[in-house]
Amino acid sequence: MKKFDKIIIVALIAVAVVSGVVIKVNSNRKYDQKYAEIKVEGKLYKKVSLDKSKKKQTIDIKTGLGENIVEVENGGVRIIDADCPDEICIKDGFKDKPGDVLVCLPHKVVIEIKGVSDNSKVDIISQ
Repeated sequence: MKKFDKIIIVALIAVAVVSGVVIKVNSNRKYDQKYAEIKVEGKLYKKVSLDKSKKKQTIDIKTGLGENIVEVENGGVRIIDADCPDEICIKDGFKDKPGDVLVCLPHKVVIEIKGVSDNSKVDIISQ
């Protein structure tokens, strides 16, 4: 191995370690508020609070492309029914961490979970 090969290997290892540390720090972050943004065809359809103290909520999303039924409970969200042919969005299951995303491609529905910390008042995903 040449000197340049060793430099590349060390640089790649350093990038991997730094990336791992950043992911670990962000995954342990505490959020004062969590919410889900439901977008249909790229436009905001509804913003839903993911407060654990709230009752179970069902949201029916009907578009020209099809229908999805979204359930919000216990601080998370999931798609419980869809009339798309593959139903992958249903199989994705329950999501409750900021950064998690549910997608129904045939219906162009995207549900993204975001978190806000009171000390920054800025969405951590947007930073």
